[in-house]
Amino acid sequence: MAAPSRSALLTASAYLALALTWGSSFLLMKVSLGSFSPAQIAIGRILIGALTLGALMALTRRRWPRERRIWGHMTVVAVFLCVLPFLLFAWAETLLPSGIAAVINATTPIWTAIATALTVRGTRLHPGQVVGVLLGLCGVALAMGAWQVVSDPAFLASFPAQLACLGATASYGIAFTWMQRFVTGRHHHDALSTAAVQLTAAAAIGLLLAPFLALEPIRGGFAPAPVLALTTLGVLGTGLAYIWNTRVLSAWGAVAAASVTYLTPLVGIALGVILLAEPLTWYEPLGALVIILSVLLVQRRFDELLLVLRRRSSDAAAV
Repeated sequence: MAAPSRSALLTASAYLALALTWGSSFLLMKVSLGSFSPAQIAIGRILIGALTLGALMALTRRRWPRERRIWGHMTVVAVFLCVLPFLLFAWAETLLPSGIAAVINATTPIWTAIATALTVRGTRLHPGQVVGVLLGLCGVALAMGAWQVVSDPAFLASFPAQLACLGATASYGIAFTWMQRFVTGRHHHDALSTAAVQLTAAAAIGLLLAPFLALEPIRGGFAPAPVLALTTLGVLGTGLAYIWNTRVLSAWGAVAAASVTYLTPLVGIALGVILLAEPLTWYEPLGALVIILSVLLVQRRFDELLLVLRRRSSDAAAV
């Protein structure tokens, strides 16, 4: 068997780094809320991420893309992959534990598959994928503890925040599909240059929104923990993460790239329980497991496994 190429190893490393970074983002958002408002967190992480990638562009002496087409499409991606979901998730975590937000985030590949089926000509959901979508919705309901709607006023109070998390993941799905359809493979720029365009566009939008959303006073001053959390969220979770995401998306495609959210609930729940002492109910990890199973169905991973097993069985019979 041939050894994996250096490029394949770098892509796999980027995928793992994404899982760890985005999984910890929910903890970092929760800590940042100690001083900053949701809009300040969303816009702040975008600005820090854009400055990080801008500095890397300057240090590596890369040329910025000039094609209007790239800037136009990456602006759309910036809205759906940065501005909108960051605002929704940051607001949702004012009402939700970071772990449950991470669990709902795992539905991203389902929304990606739906968006792809609706917008890419000749693409449709197979019966197994439809089952996966329905199972995913059941997994979300289980992770949320939806049956509490009839008995727990606290659940009703947090329900809009849970819907906001679903809206954020649907936004991610639109962005992944848009990027694969209109950006991936249609230019000669590398992952850093493409991600820098995306975050620069997102930063411009954030600055336009800031006077309307983010002019609240900083609560309690610039406390070290929230400032460090927001800085880490910007440099790693927004800046470097989008270089890694662009690389994985270019190499593996939208649906496979979105599967990084299989791992984010594990990281998010573990960090929330260990570092923030968030309560862990029996149904949250069970719901996460159902969501991951549904994503495997949506991405037809079981079909691939059965095909491999059949081939091996045929090869063994031939011998």
